[in-house]
Amino acid sequence: MKKLLVISIICLFIGLCFQPAFANDVSIGKVEQQPRGGTFVKTYGRSYDDRGHSVQQTTDGGYIITGQTYLVGASGHDVWLIKTDSNGNKLWDKNFGGDDAEYGYCVQQTTDGGYIITGQTEEFDIWGNLWLIKTDSNGNKLWDKNYGGDKEDCGKSICQTTDGGYIITGENDGRIWLIKTDNSGNMIWDKKFGGYEGKSVRQTTDGGYIILGTRAGDIYLIKTDSAGNKMWDKTFGEDDDDNGLCVEQTTDGGYIITGFSVWKYFPDSDSDAWLIKTDSNGTKIWHKVFSRTESDYGRYVQQTTDGGFILTGDTGGKVWLIKTDSKGQKIWENRFNEIRGESYSRCGRQTTDGGYIIVGYLDNFFSEIDDVLLIKTDEYGKSRNKAFTVNMLLLRILERFPLLWRVVSRLNLN
Repeated sequence: MKKLLVISIICLFIGLCFQPAFANDVSIGKVEQQPRGGTFVKTYGRSYDDRGHSVQQTTDGGYIITGQTYLVGASGHDVWLIKTDSNGNKLWDKNFGGDDAEYGYCVQQTTDGGYIITGQTEEFDIWGNLWLIKTDSNGNKLWDKNYGGDKEDCGKSICQTTDGGYIITGENDGRIWLIKTDNSGNMIWDKKFGGYEGKSVRQTTDGGYIILGTRAGDIYLIKTDSAGNKMWDKTFGEDDDDNGLCVEQTTDGGYIITGFSVWKYFPDSDSDAWLIKTDSNGTKIWHKVFSRTESDYGRYVQQTTDGGFILTGDTGGKVWLIKTDSKGQKIWENRFNEIRGESYSRCGRQTTDGGYIIVGYLDNFFSEIDDVLLIKTDEYGKSRNKAFTVNMLLLRILERFPLLWRVVSRLNLN
């Protein structure tokens, strides 16, 4: 309360000398839209370098997040698991780690109500091993497994399969790695493919698997049978580095892919978000490029209940949300300018109320500390949160008066 009072007094003396800058940068289609569904913006942080990599809505309407947290004076980075209610309020959090660095890259709620996480641990190998963690519904670890040798190994994507086991993709010594386990995490089989690092895997309706990665600077799509044997593969690329980050099977049996590309058509651009639709054999049907700034990235894609797609990414250091129709034509987009500082997304999904949940991280203004960032929007990609906006407003004011920020910081009021 003291700190809030001091900041409020300072703001009164400043006289609110700022320009309004807290409206979402939203472009919407033909008709005036009215927002529906609860929205919020939340951050979660401990000391510094806390990031969110994956989020899923849970069966109770809340959210489960995994990422990384840095524990000062302890082992360094740990896998971080955060459970929230439907309003983004933290119910509990758990961290998992040893004496070295650990990272959580993907989480999914399992059929028993618990959670499965994949990522990386350096506890067993200097280069890092792929790590699999199973928890109960309260985040308590039931078991964990590590896979790998004396080279760089990590897990980037995981799904529970129809037999109750798990399918994981990631990296093994610079190759795309696919691992199938039973429900206790025991490896049944593994396959390695040319290319670099599997970023996304899903079980397909025929019982096989679709994997997305990178090969020779191109987006690389691999389809396997249920035993992990390659049935076909496809590459998509232009002149320079192209990266595939997420793939989903669509209701027509084809696939939707997102990532980013350095396009020969835009020589002044560092990267552009790329959306690719294929048929069931991986043949490209259409593709769309989205560009706003010099640095635009597609991070995650999902088919929405209306048959269109939601693409989550970032553009010029801001979280970016794009809604398209079934042909990839943009219906609306939102660049979250109201979140001051640099913000980056890593995963975004449609929620049961028709809105969207996005996780990533926020690079704070003054401290250069990263916090986990969670955004809940309505069905039109808008997010309104008065408390968060007030906090960002105060930061915006102090941003223009660094001497006042130093005074407030030195008060060390808690």
